[in-house]
Amino acid sequence: MIDKLYGKYFQKSRSFLYPALGIKRTGVKPSGTYISLEGKINPEDVKLICTFRNDTSEEFKSFEEQMLLGNPLFVEKIQIKDFNIYIFDLEIYQQDYFNFILGKYSKLSAVLKRAIKTFYGEKSAEYKVLDTYLFPEKYFDEYAKLLDVNVEVLKAIGELCNPCDIEKEELKIPVKDFELLKNI
Repeated sequence: MIDKLYGKYFQKSRSFLYPALGIKRTGVKPSGTYISLEGKINPEDVKLICTFRNDTSEEFKSFEEQMLLGNPLFVEKIQIKDFNIYIFDLEIYQQDYFNFILGKYSKLSAVLKRAIKTFYGEKSAEYKVLDTYLFPEKYFDEYAKLLDVNVEVLKAIGELCNPCDIEKEELKIPVKDFELLKNI
């Protein structure tokens, strides 16, 4: 049961796509996740871009080797100043990816929904909110009360979470650093 709505924008690629990588939730977290990289990767390229601060700890090195560079979906690593950019190909999740872009979270595949549940843990506060987006039909009545709208309005819309903001899901790199990227 939820008792209030989540009001501010959250990085949807982190919540819905990052779990597709099969990475276990640990102390090592990306500083950002994106579906495009300004001037290099577009949303329709079906990629997930993850940024991590440079970290020389043994914990991060082990995480990087096993979970990032060793990930079957890994494509490329780009180093820019204090960050590393890791690019992953989500082609095997293409239908899910486009449902994600359209904000059709309830239409994500059972495989991806299971990955999200596994990543967050069924009992976590984050998953309890995500569950309402993945399985909205179970929550239309609750949301109707919270929003003070007729439940039929929500059923007609079919989703309880707004689509991702393409602009907020794009990694933008300062022009001087972007020149480094063009040379790659």
